[in-house]
Amino acid sequence: MNPMPTDDHSSSGRPAGPASRSDAASGRGSRSGASAPGDVKPDGTDVRRRNNVTVTGREDGPVLLLAHGFGCDQNMWRLVVPMLAEDFRVVLFDYVGSGRSDPSAWDERRYSSLEGYARDVLEVCEELDLREVTFVGHSVSAMVGVLAAAGAPQRFSRLVMVAPSPRYIDEDGYRGGFSAEDIDELLESLESNYLGWSAAMAPVIMGNADQPELGQELTASFCATDPDMARVFARTTFLSDSRDDLKTVAVPTLVLECRQDVIAPREVGAYVHAAVPGSRLVTLEATGHCPQLSAPQATAGAIIDFIGAAR
Repeated sequence: MNPMPTDDHSSSGRPAGPASRSDAASGRGSRSGASAPGDVKPDGTDVRRRNNVTVTGREDGPVLLLAHGFGCDQNMWRLVVPMLAEDFRVVLFDYVGSGRSDPSAWDERRYSSLEGYARDVLEVCEELDLREVTFVGHSVSAMVGVLAAAGAPQRFSRLVMVAPSPRYIDEDGYRGGFSAEDIDELLESLESNYLGWSAAMAPVIMGNADQPELGQELTASFCATDPDMARVFARTTFLSDSRDDLKTVAVPTLVLECRQDVIAPREVGAYVHAAVPGSRLVTLEATGHCPQLSAPQATAGAIIDFIGAAR
């Protein structure tokens, strides 16, 4: 995979120094993804290192906090970041158990619920003292953003839900896209042969058979995740029911769906839109569950347009 432009960590695993430097990739802005010495929580946790926090774009720009979904990491945003970084301060991170996060921080009990991932979000916001944040959450992270905004409403000004789903399992009067038997089979397959499941499912999730490299990239991302940690995140993702949490949303919200998505069908986007008062629903002319990769310009454009309209 092509790496996201980030601050490098030294070979010893210690964070680099806090000094800003020019963004060589875009020719504008600065980034500072590393921790300053002693930049830790009272319990000794270095949040920036734990969650591999990176920052790029305009230092004085409005804050966008980009959160990845199951089986992914911040690299999944790399195609939209250069467009967003022109006008915004873009903050990225990896949930514990994903990407280049600190695996020693893994706690199965904490990450067996979406609240545990929301705590990661809130601790990143606290560490960087982020305010007036537009939270951009992909897939299950859309619901994580709802929980985070409810937990610290003073820090969030907008939500962008990219291919969201508050519940994956069908129920009378609700279509999530999967039967309970489908999800049981999916989880059983994942738990018995995670690498085989990844190779089979990633191209289906990605869609866009005419661009097989995208499915291959998602497969590689899945396979790079520790199987035991992935199993926990998968169960947390596919067995969650966050429909009631949508009622708590009190900020301008964009629901961004794809024209065709086997993981979050359009009925789900319509449900989320109806459940969040005053939300805006945009359907991208894109297929698959990862429009930030398959349709990056349309995805970035929709986010930029929404933030401009919400100001």
